[in-house]
Amino acid sequence: MARSNSSRRVGLARALSKLGHCSRSEARKLIRAGRVRLNRRLRFDPETPVHLEKDCVEVDGQRLSEETRIYLMLNKPRGLVTTASDEEGRETIYSCLSDNLPWVAPVGRLDKASEGLLLLTNDSEWGARMLAPETHLDKTYHVQMGALVDSGLIHAILAGVKAGNGDVLQAKAARILREGKRNTWLEIVLDEGKNRHIRRMFEALGAEVLRLVRVAVGPLVLGNLPKRAFRSLTATEKQALDRAMNPSAKSQAH
Repeated sequence: MARSNSSRRVGLARALSKLGHCSRSEARKLIRAGRVRLNRRLRFDPETPVHLEKDCVEVDGQRLSEETRIYLMLNKPRGLVTTASDEEGRETIYSCLSDNLPWVAPVGRLDKASEGLLLLTNDSEWGARMLAPETHLDKTYHVQMGALVDSGLIHAILAGVKAGNGDVLQAKAARILREGKRNTWLEIVLDEGKNRHIRRMFEALGAEVLRLVRVAVGPLVLGNLPKRAFRSLTATEKQALDRAMNPSAKSQAH
């Protein structure tokens, strides 16, 4: 069956994102400011239909074309925010990236106080698939608690904890990694990503989180990548993530 031409038709703001120029929110600003032309004509409606394979899209007189797809992993340090710009002037994750990179967007977020593995890409469809609730891609965290942890706390987060807003927050797996005299490191696996999931889960139990480090997303492991450093995913790593997001591949593996 022939593919319908409408399969590559998207709104103008989304087109700028898919072409790797900027985020969709930034695209809306550019369009409303009169900086974007579609087939030589100024357009002010971010939802104006665009056929990606046929139409000419220009920003400030420069024609856009689809960028080579880029998939990066960054070891986010504590204290940086996961946004392109910050109204409060706080340092963002983009300070860790090279100036010569095309625009990339984070796949999900790590809050300012959290650190570790963060994926970035200019492939917006792939990023959306990674975050889709039905994907249930495991994310593994190492969490330093401000006290010694007993089995009761482990059982509680595995059973599910009701947060203040009524959300039920639950860990898929949890275990003690190591204990000191006054604190404990836990390994926690989530297969969903509610806002500040781990911190809110422990807050509801009256437990203090000192550090929170994401160490893996699906089969992709942070490893020894230094803080603030980034690198491209290898072809093998990208393929492994794609397989992990594919429900049919998962079911065949069992």
